[in-house]
Amino acid sequence: MREDEREEETTAELLMAVARRLRRGFAAALEDYAVTPSQARALRTVVEEPGIRLSVLAERLGIAPRSATEVVDALEARGLVAREPDPADRRAMRVTATGEGLRLQRLVHESRHRELDGFADGLTVRDRAELDRILRLLLTGR
Repeated sequence: MREDEREEETTAELLMAVARRLRRGFAAALEDYAVTPSQARALRTVVEEPGIRLSVLAERLGIAPRSATEVVDALEARGLVAREPDPADRRAMRVTATGEGLRLQRLVHESRHRELDGFADGLTVRDRAELDRILRLLLTGR
């Protein structure tokens, strides 16, 4: 194996290890709110796109429409979101966050930021800015 191939593997492994550690930390932070990572993602999307159709929510989350329905069912049972018929198409349902859903989303957001700050505590402000720049470059190719 060539040296550059070993470096690529190491970089990939490091990126995967960082992602796993962040995911575990975020999941642990969510336990305080009795919310699963998929529910937190769905709630964040509903807050960012009020009145989103269930089909669009499924697309945004990259899950099957039936799975989106199950996630919304769980959020609705807790009073975090509400469904309403789409005025443009009564067969379609729109989802909006309730006051409690907005409050929980804010708490989850703050908790995730605290988790990230703790995770990246050893980085300077300049290091974090550079890491953000590099990660965006990797994601967008620009």
